Order: sequence, then C-alpha cells, then structure tokens
Amino acid sequence: MSNSILTITHKHSKSMARTGVVQLNRGTVITPVFMPIGTVGSVKGLTYMDLEKIGYEIILGNTYHLWLRPDIDTMSQSKWCRPIENPFINNTRESGLHSFESWQRPILTDSGGFQAWSLSKIRKFTEEGVTFRAITDGSKRFLSPEVSMGIQTTMGSDIALVLDEALSAEVSYKKAVSAMLRTQRWAQRSKDEFERLRGIEPHNNTLFGIPQGAEFLDLRRESARLTMELDFDGYSIGGVANGGEPEEIMYAQVLAQTEILEEHKPRHLLGVGTPNDIIEMTKRGIDMFDCVYPTRNARHGSIFIWTNKEKLEYETIKIEGKRFETDFSSINSNSKLEELRNYSKSYLRHLFKAKELLAYRLATLNNLEFYYELMVEIRKKIENDEEY
Repeated sequence: MSNSILTITHKHSKSMARTGVVQLNRGTVITPVFMPIGTVGSVKGLTYMDLEKIGYEIILGNTYHLWLRPDIDTMSQSKWCRPIENPFINNTRESGLHSFESWQRPILTDSGGFQAWSLSKIRKFTEEGVTFRAITDGSKRFLSPEVSMGIQTTMGSDIALVLDEALSAEVSYKKAVSAMLRTQRWAQRSKDEFERLRGIEPHNNTLFGIPQGAEFLDLRRESARLTMELDFDGYSIGGVANGGEPEEIMYAQVLAQTEILEEHKPRHLLGVGTPNDIIEMTKRGIDMFDCVYPTRNARHGSIFIWTNKEKLEYETIKIEGKRFETDFSSINSNSKLEELRNYSKSYLRHLFKAKELLAYRLATLNNLEFYYELMVEIRKKIENDEEY
C-alpha cells in the first residue's frame, strides 16, 4: 500500500508507548486516541457539535448495523446539510456515512463480522463468508469479505477493517488455528476487493488488517507475522475482550503482537476501553482505542470524575446514590461544556431517578469528555517521559 499514514512524534523511554499523528483522508488524528462509538451513525444522545466541542477528531461506525438500517442505498444517496468546513473534504465523495450523519472528520468502520457472530443465534461461517439472521427483521443475510468492502467503500470509511472470523473467549486450539487462517485468507480477499473498488471509484481511504489468535500467544505471534505480509496501512488487534478475560491475559495477548507489528504503522485495539486498560495498553504500543464502556456506563448512571488528573487517578461514581441527593456542586466545574458546569450532581441524580432523557445526554457528555482528557494526559506523560 502507500507510505505510512503514521508519523511518530515521541517514543517513551521506559515503555512501548508513543505519540504520533495519523494522516487520513478527512484530517489528522493525534495519537494515542480514543474513538467514541457511533454504532448506528450516532454517538448515543450527542450531536456532531458536541463531539467537536469536546475535541474528538475521529469516531467509529458499525458496518453491520448501518448495513441493516438505514441501508447502503440510503447512505449512497445522502447529501450534506451543513456547510462544508473541512478543507480535506474537497477530495472526497459527497454521499456516504459522513454526509448522512453530518460528521466531517474521519470515521473508522469495523467489518461487521463480530456483530454477525455475536448478535445472531443462527449464523454459519463458511469459507465464503458468514450467513446470519438480521436482528432488525429476521431476514437472511450474507456477509463476505467482498460484501464488507463494498459496504465500507460506499460509506466512505476513512479506515476500513477487513472481515475476520470472531471467536468466543474459551475456544480450542484447533478452532483458534482454523479461525486465524481463515481470517488471513479473508484479509487477502478483503484487500483485493478494496483495491478493485478503489480502481473503480478512486479514493485515499485506508484499510487495516486484523491479527487474531485467541488466548494462544504462539498463534497471536503467527497471526501478526502473517497479517504483516499483506502490507496493510495499519492493524486492528481483535479478539482480546470477547469474554471478560483477566487483565494479565489481555495484556499478554496484545504485547505478543505489538512486539512484532511494524513500529511505523498505527495499532488499534478493538473493543478494549476501561480507563485503566487504556493506560496499560498504551504502554504496550497501542495507538487507537474504541469501546462502548464510557457511553454504556453513562446510560446506567455511572460517571467518571477526576480525583487527581496529573496522576491519572479517577473515581467511578453511581450518580443515583443517596449521597448525591443534596450535592449541588457542578457535575464538572472544570468542564469546557456549559451543561456540565451549570448542572449539579443533585439535578443529574434527579433526572436519572425520573428517567428523563436529559440524564443520559449529560452523563454521556461527562464520560466522553473524561475520556478525551484521559488521552490528553496520557500523551503528556509520554511526551515528558514520565512513568504512569
């Protein structure tokens, strides 16, 4: 593929952590970075203006859900409603997911394979692809590497992912080998189709490979080597958090691959995202993260607050707790967002108790701003060569 999209700006002297800049079709992304998840074209409860105000440069979209609803035909006909403010957009297609959801910055989309595996009780993986029943209407669908590339190309994904075969956390060695090798074959097919479609409608978007291997470190290393041979723009390490694995196992799985994957290409870790996991995974060479953890927690009244930002110390509080009933302090007095400065914890507790929709929006704003600040603080630690 083309020259590296990652420019490393600083390497930490005591770990594999690094800061960098990823150059994508619709702008630059400073790493390490967290990407909010917009499963169906929306980060739940928030607008693109909210995300831009916080400072996010890239978000994630879900191929499976967007393929089922609204569908690819709708997105292929979408038009921009807002004025084009991003100079990078001049060289991109007008229709697609960006215009549909009015987001002018980069988007990473997953391949849809994990959802086809995890959300359908009736699914069948074959060499050709995966057949499953759609969660929207029960219709029979077929997802192959070629179909996934077609969907992601139509959406205009700045970073597309190859189709991989997902596995449960506890799987036999034999099954892990089979899935790893099939993922490798699908990766080649994905790349071939991605390049074929780019020849039909030229674009500068990128494709990431997915090293797998389940919990077996030898397979993790072999998968990393095999995936590297296909020369992708970057890598999205998969299958690390499918079943609540202990931290030590996750860390070992990731390190087994980041020690092998090329240093000059971005490394993304799929679906891992507690604050502590992010801190630890950056030390193991991960540049990009995505997870539903901050937004899902928000909807359940669990919010993150700093206790000592410089030391990366925080507390997770249950806002519906009795102690917040008369706590009239700001949700976050240091927030850049007026809502979080001007609404109290007592009020937020009341909204959750009353099941008011505003509760979910405020909590989501809080948690995503916390995650944004977490990445800023981690980058400072790396740049200053501080231990963290």
